[in-house]
Amino acid sequence: MSVEDDLTEILKSRHAGAFLFVGSGFSRRYLGLEDWVGLLSRFCVAGRPFGYYLTTANGDVPAAAKLLAADFNEYWWKAPEYAASVERYQSRVANVSSAIRLEVSAYLAGLDQAASANTEYLEEVKLLASLNVDGIITTNWDLFLEQLFPDYRKYIGQNELLFSNPQEIGEIYKIHGCASRPESLVLTSDDYAAFHEKNPYLAAKLITVFVEHPVVFLGYSISDLNISSLLRSITLCMGKDQIEQLRRNLIFVQRLKDDEISGVSDTFLTIDGVQIPLVLARTNDFSEVYRALGSTKRKIPARVLRYCKEQLYELVRSLEPDKKLSVVDIDVIDQKEDVEFLVGVGVASPEPANIAKIGYEAIEVKDLITDLIHDNRHYDPHQIINSVIKRAGRNTKYVPVFKYLSAVGITSKDSFHQSGLSLTKWVNRDPKDYRVKLYKAAFYKRRHESMEKIIACSTPESAATLIPFFAKDKIDLDLLRAFLEEHEDKMDYERSNYASYFRKLAALYDQLRYGW
Repeated sequence: MSVEDDLTEILKSRHAGAFLFVGSGFSRRYLGLEDWVGLLSRFCVAGRPFGYYLTTANGDVPAAAKLLAADFNEYWWKAPEYAASVERYQSRVANVSSAIRLEVSAYLAGLDQAASANTEYLEEVKLLASLNVDGIITTNWDLFLEQLFPDYRKYIGQNELLFSNPQEIGEIYKIHGCASRPESLVLTSDDYAAFHEKNPYLAAKLITVFVEHPVVFLGYSISDLNISSLLRSITLCMGKDQIEQLRRNLIFVQRLKDDEISGVSDTFLTIDGVQIPLVLARTNDFSEVYRALGSTKRKIPARVLRYCKEQLYELVRSLEPDKKLSVVDIDVIDQKEDVEFLVGVGVASPEPANIAKIGYEAIEVKDLITDLIHDNRHYDPHQIINSVIKRAGRNTKYVPVFKYLSAVGITSKDSFHQSGLSLTKWVNRDPKDYRVKLYKAAFYKRRHESMEKIIACSTPESAATLIPFFAKDKIDLDLLRAFLEEHEDKMDYERSNYASYFRKLAALYDQLRYGW
């Protein structure tokens, strides 16, 4: 069997969704980012190469980083090229390593998924962005994962994870810190000492992830010290007798060496005399791995499941009897505060079709979207307005309606009110209704880019979340229609975990093209 087939079989045999455990090789592959030594070498501006610091520290990279930080701090305060940075950030300098943290973070924050569009791995990135994995653990500092999975809640550093209530669904755990918070970076030998001191607590927090979920390691060597240290702590929590629970749960993805062939095999990693069972997947084509991960699809987006778990936890913890039970369409859930409690959230199965009922009674939202994009269904607009919109849109307001109103001569707010039609739910939509607040910051960062560039340099899922933030006059309707046509399959809940974003975008196109 192929790598994809073998991994699909393993993943489908698990009872929970997968977690990704992502290391520096991931960012090197997709962003062209340097390895750790290469990254630190960028900041050797005080006249000494990184080799000097490394040899002085006897090959210990975190200790070398500590020495570099001291030299960089002295240089940073007086160097002309950093004058603007000093002016902007000097109030945030707390210790001798603050300056290099600030500059490393600024460099990493300037990288984004646009870089991946210029590599040979664009198709892999597109597959990645469409996944609905349960969560991600990473030691990376850059922001690439947040851009690929914008729905996921981020926990930065050990402390935030240890003293919070993660739900193990729709979350990213940045255990070595994040460029969005420079002080959080695990950079120097002092940082690593503090990190390892708390490692047993982190392991205890993550143990259910490793026992209950398949964990796919990307961008790590099987001998990586960060991984072996964490696995050692986890095995200490579990005890030797329970290690077998990890069998087929730990999957390492490795690039092929010159003399290797692709395939999946079982192996062991020995730590302190304990053999930890692993699955080793060797391949140069990571799309095989991502397709296997995508084979275990959910109909419910991870963010919605997380909101459910958060609210259920809060309800049980508070024991308050006055919580509301709400029935809400998935399309309109942007944050957990949108409802006070959710239960039984899912994608409703279509009502059983009455064989005697044919024609317009069978038309659903997806059919209206197809007609909107291709203009090829030749529907009677009166029938759509009078008998389809209310029924098809009973659980969502994001339904193409303006195309059909325009066809019967209703082209303004006044003419709509005069018509007496009771379609207010689907007509009275503010431009802000199409925007998910979660992505406002991501758009602000790219606000100077054209819509064309956003589409070209983003995954389709990211582009779908960013386009609604453009002002009306900045949205190219022909380009938007072409984008919707190209990704029409992503509007199907059976095939895409991000269908709600694309359906919202189609409704926006309907309003901008035919509405008022």
